[in-house]
Amino acid sequence: MSRHDVGLIFLLLAVSLLCTTLQSLNLTALAEWRADYIEQGQWMRILSGNFAHTNFAHLTMNLAVLWVIAFVFRPSVRSYAALLVIISIGVGIGILYTPIKSYVGLSGTLHGLFAYYALREALQGRMSSWILVAGVVTKIIWELTVGSPISTAEIINARVAVEAHFLGVINGILFALVSYPLYKNDR
Repeated sequence: MSRHDVGLIFLLLAVSLLCTTLQSLNLTALAEWRADYIEQGQWMRILSGNFAHTNFAHLTMNLAVLWVIAFVFRPSVRSYAALLVIISIGVGIGILYTPIKSYVGLSGTLHGLFAYYALREALQGRMSSWILVAGVVTKIIWELTVGSPISTAEIINARVAVEAHFLGVINGILFALVSYPLYKNDR
């Protein structure tokens, strides 16, 4: 196992531990994104709400995707950690401009991470990654026009916040485009 793999696994374990601790100790209420609390100055909820979940099924689904994205795209630890925080903040701020009053879950950030790394690969010349970009954009268009699957809402015991998915993809695409000059020669 390479040093890169060890670092990435350590980061994934740390995020998994954070999310699992919030869920296990029933600390969701302290971490959830809540518009009223944010308006009162609890700005940390813009970030922390992304790491709280409605239930263990919701948590498990999101953590599984977090790990899959890491092992499909194999990002550097620094890149993955930075984008995890930056996109989470972008999603959290973006939700302030929607009708959503409370939000928990990592899925908006996950959509952003996926969009970022897929577009980054596509821009670096990996033609098959354009299919991934088209797929995530199509999924968002579907969710915004048709809605999300009812089964997902039943599993997580909440409405699927498609607005967060949209915001995540927008953040991911924008960061991939803005940072393109930094990585365009990394092949």
